[in-house]
Amino acid sequence: MCEARKLPKLEEKEWGEFWLEDIVDIKSGIDIYEKERVDGNIPYITAKSVDNGIGYFVSNTNKTLESDCISINRNGSVGYAFYHPYPALFGNDTRKLVQKNKNKYNSIFMTRCLINQKEKYGYGYKMGTERLKRQKLLLPINKFGKPDYSYMKKYMQIEEIKQAYKIVDYYIKSIQA
Repeated sequence: MCEARKLPKLEEKEWGEFWLEDIVDIKSGIDIYEKERVDGNIPYITAKSVDNGIGYFVSNTNKTLESDCISINRNGSVGYAFYHPYPALFGNDTRKLVQKNKNKYNSIFMTRCLINQKEKYGYGYKMGTERLKRQKLLLPINKFGKPDYSYMKKYMQIEEIKQAYKIVDYYIKSIQA
């Protein structure tokens, strides 16, 4: 029997609430102002709702440089979140979330859970560091009531495979046409 059939659907899983600060480290960004920016290849993450939050590509560097983390906009397009598997710099209108249990698939899963809550924030109710620390995040839980990281990883891997099949199917159909 294939793994996809054994894995419970999202609606079949039990979910629990977790303080964001208990599952990620929340770090502030640092602005690199226009006059300071030097063109380069390092993504500089700003408070955008598109392009994975990438505002510029720079050769500057600072202590925010990190990969395998999530950015979340605290200003501008408040509440949008993006996963960054590549090294990037983070502006002050974003917060960098570094998972305590680092895993690409868990980060992608959590990014979607964070985006689901963006509607409660806005210009007058920003998503600052202190507010983020006390933000509750709903996640699937294991039999011990802890985040079910194994489930999240498998779920996202299966979703990735489904998307790959759709792409392959699209190309096969376009070749046959």
